[in-house]
This record gives sequence, structure tokens and C-alpha cells, in this order.
Amino acid sequence: MAYISDDNAAGQKLKKSATQSEKTLLAPTAERLRAEASAEELQTIHMIDVLASEQNISLSFLQQLLALPKNNAVKYLHAKARKAVEQVYGDKIFLRGLVEITSFCRNNCNYCGIRRGNRTLERYRMTPETIMACCKDGYGYGMRTFVLQGGEDPWWIDDRLVDLVAAIRSRFPDCAITLSMGERPRESYQRLYDAGANRYLLRHETADESHYHYLHPNEMSFQNRMQCLQWLKEIGYQVGCGFMVGSPGQTAETLLKDLQFIRTFRPQMVGIGPFVATQHTPFADSPNGSVETTLRLLSVIRLLHPHVLLPSTTALGSLHPLGRELGILAGANVLMPNLSPVENRGLYNIYDNKICIGDSIDHCYDCLSVRMESTGRRIVVERGDFLG
Repeated sequence: MAYISDDNAAGQKLKKSATQSEKTLLAPTAERLRAEASAEELQTIHMIDVLASEQNISLSFLQQLLALPKNNAVKYLHAKARKAVEQVYGDKIFLRGLVEITSFCRNNCNYCGIRRGNRTLERYRMTPETIMACCKDGYGYGMRTFVLQGGEDPWWIDDRLVDLVAAIRSRFPDCAITLSMGERPRESYQRLYDAGANRYLLRHETADESHYHYLHPNEMSFQNRMQCLQWLKEIGYQVGCGFMVGSPGQTAETLLKDLQFIRTFRPQMVGIGPFVATQHTPFADSPNGSVETTLRLLSVIRLLHPHVLLPSTTALGSLHPLGRELGILAGANVLMPNLSPVENRGLYNIYDNKICIGDSIDHCYDCLSVRMESTGRRIVVERGDFLG
């Protein structure tokens, strides 16, 4: 399909792609599921309604939800989450164009494929010119948010990153700029915000300090991670946190702490996806996280924080052929297609068997448009700011 550069043309391309969809995923309404539920399922449905009303969850009910067979009550949880997101954002799906700018990282996280200790990985670092070209491509496909993500690469000192952010802000003034570059000093976050960055993604990984230390080397600090998130919020960023589902050492108790942290911190974005075991890491032989558990937690997060921007992650799609669609049907409303050059994507191996690393942006865009049409949602040409 032809390259496009304006919002009207981007919308026309979305419409053309969507008409190619011939399959629709069935998503029963909450009302229908309630009518068809058994007496036992109705008890759980009542508790889901209480969760949504009070925007809170207990350990016992979390354990119950995660242990349930896939019945009408679980389907009701997802339907309730869909209704919650529709009440705030309608049927819109927001795109974030992901640019993985460096695979160098000073950290040695036990789960991550680009950890410092992985000596088998060929590293790369994009030039500012290449990054700008990626953003130009994304803009032509209707993306109005760019996410610059990378390891904690010492080469990207403040001056370089500030210059890059300022250049993107100047070239694309109608777009949001999201950074995901790890822990930095408060002064660094402030300079980047002043240069034009709007949002910052920094997964907290776990709200349990002991679990955090199990996932990370001794030189990394749970307190500093939480402090960074607080700084970002104080400065004025739209802030994203998140965690892996099924990470080694995770329990229902640690998950509850994650959910309570999200409930009280009130981030604008939350990114969760299943843990994927990755070679050349200490957790290489650990089991992958559960897609089903991830979907249930997406719905719970949506009900705890109805206004949150919630991605259906690539990791979901990597573990299930319809993972991203199922994530949308569980209450997510964001997708993050990869704008990085194809030759770099396989080198940004934060986890194994990632999908779409060889797909052109044209193919990826068309594929996502058709896939989202099957969920009854539509991809829009908007920044997709937090409403709340």
C-alpha cells in the first residue's frame, strides 16, 4: 500500500485494511453471561461487580479468580472490563510506534536477554538519523505516539538524549514522545521533559521488595525504582509502570502488592505481559507465564483503574496466535507495533521467540488493522492521551 503522511489518508488506509477482515471473535456481553450463569458463577459475578464498584480486590478473591476454570464468570470478568474501557475510550485502539534505539545495557537483570552478562548477543545502537527515519515511517502510518525504548546504555547521556527528543518534538509537534530508558537521576528526567518528552514507561517489575531482589542483581535497588516512578509523576509525565506475569518467584501475594500499587499510584499506563523464558539468562529454564492468567489480570487492572491506558503486549502474541486480540477483549486498548529497522529487531532480544521481527511496517500495520477489526475495535489516528 502507498505511503501516507496525513491524518485523513491514514484513516482511509485503516478503513481499507479493516474491510479485509472476514472473521469476528465472539465476545458475549456481560448481560448475556449473567443470564446464562449458574448459581455458583453468579456468586463470583457478584464479587466481580463489587470489585468494579469499589475498585479494590482482596487476596482471597484474587486467588479465587486466578484458580477458576474458564467459565461464564471468567468471561463476565472480561466483558465487564470491555464495558469499562468503552465507557472511557469508546471502541478506540491507540497505536504507539516502538523504536528500540539500543540493545546496550549496564544492568544484569536475571530475566532479560539484553542483560550485561549476555556475551553472546550482538549489540547495536541506532543513530539519531535512523531514529528520526523510524518516526517518519510511523507518522506516515497514522501513529501519533513514538516510544523510544532501550537498555540503560551509558552512551545515551543527557545531552544526546535531550537533543534527540527536541528534534522529534520539532519535527512532529502533534505527537506524543514516550521514553523507556530505565532509571535516571531526577535532573535527567526533568531535562528530557523540558525538551518535549510527554510520557515515561518504567516497569516497577514487582511491588514486593524481596521478589524484586530475586529478579535483579544486588546492585539494583527496589527503593530507587520506586523513587524514579515518583519523580516522573511529580515532574508531570504521564507515567507507565507494570510487571511480568508468571515471573520466577511470583505468588498471589506479590501479585496483590502489584495490584494495590497500581490502585494507589494511579499511573496513566500499565504494561503487563507473560514472562517469557530467555536463553543466556539465569531464568532460561523457568516456565513461561500463563496467557490465561495475564488476560485475567488485564481485566482486573481495567476494573481497578478504568481510565488506564493498557497495552495488549507483543509477549501475549508471542505465546498465543490470537494473544493480542484476546488482550483487547480482556480490556486493553493500546498496541505497540515495532518501527525499528528489521535488521535490528532480532538483536533486541529481551525475550525469546518474539513475533513480527521480520515483518515490514506495511505488513505489520495491515495485519494489526485486520486483527483489531475482528475484535469489534478500531485503530485510530490519535495520540491517545490518558483521560482522567
